[in-house]
Amino acid sequence: MNPNSIFGRYLMKQILLAFIGVMITALGIIFIFEMIELLRRAASTPQITFWFLLKMAITKLPETMDMIFPFVMMIAAMITFWKVSKSNEYVIVLASGVSIWGFLTPVLTATFLIGLVNITIINPISSKMYEQYERLNVKFKMQDMNTVIFTDKGLWTREMQENGNIMVIQAKFVNQEQKDLLLRDVSVMELDKNSRIIKSTEAFAALLGKEHKLNLKDVKVFAPGQSTQKHNTLTYHTELTPKRIKETFVTPEAISFWNLPGTIKFYEKSGFAVLKHHLHYLSLLASPFMLMAMILVAAVFALRPNHRRGGVLFLIVGGIVTGFLVYFMSQVIYAFGLNGYLPELMAVWTPIIITACLSITALLQMQDG
Repeated sequence: MNPNSIFGRYLMKQILLAFIGVMITALGIIFIFEMIELLRRAASTPQITFWFLLKMAITKLPETMDMIFPFVMMIAAMITFWKVSKSNEYVIVLASGVSIWGFLTPVLTATFLIGLVNITIINPISSKMYEQYERLNVKFKMQDMNTVIFTDKGLWTREMQENGNIMVIQAKFVNQEQKDLLLRDVSVMELDKNSRIIKSTEAFAALLGKEHKLNLKDVKVFAPGQSTQKHNTLTYHTELTPKRIKETFVTPEAISFWNLPGTIKFYEKSGFAVLKHHLHYLSLLASPFMLMAMILVAAVFALRPNHRRGGVLFLIVGGIVTGFLVYFMSQVIYAFGLNGYLPELMAVWTPIIITACLSITALLQMQDG
């Protein structure tokens, strides 16, 4: 069936409305429980206001939405299929000569478009909200509303210079100073291509801004065979920026889909492990296809020519249980990929392929029956 046909547009509209309704309902319920939990945790902390907790609950919703997105899509599809089956619209379409695959084409098309909108438009917004939630969560745990510390674990990074040398930057503390970053107890080590030390620089503090300049203060420079040199200030050119450093302390979910490729490339160049970020990026690319696989699962359990035969509750429960099994299987396989036991592409695509193949097999048997 052509998605641009009248009935095709009708199906696309129905699945979209069902998806929005289920998503709003699910997020509303989760938001209420999250607020109750935050209020309970903050009961003994009078300096934490209600509005602060409300902001925390709202900014955490994107993380929850990413988790329940496939389930919401599957439940929305089950509602849509149940409605068209109950009203005998599905029977009429089949009687007109349209196969089950023609019937599913508009729904799968709408689902794929929803997946594209999710990763290209919704994900950049939700990543910013999730990043804000992480900051608020740190303040909540420290019970200090004015804290701006990114991390107390310090910073350790390296990068290649234009001349082929390697510059290793280490700082014990990283703090935010307006739009710049203040680093304390800083050490900069320059190595040649054979990893031999050219010189080492230590500073009491350093300021890193957007200009790709690391401005050191109260500096001591140590070089083999030379006496120690002292400087009030010293500047290093670097590819690091406050945004790059900030991203090293947040999860991949807090980085926008559009920024992930550049972040991964920068991490690889700087010597960071990028497996977690790369897997997250691949999972985002594959997410529209996972949603389509969940639609096929919903069709197996909810798309019936006649629901008057009974067993509707059994089909609904079976669909939900199957959805949870698919999610559990995908998380287990993803964990294997995250630990390096499986190739990245296999870790991302195996659950999708298995789910789609099993669902297609069941639908073919239904059509033959």
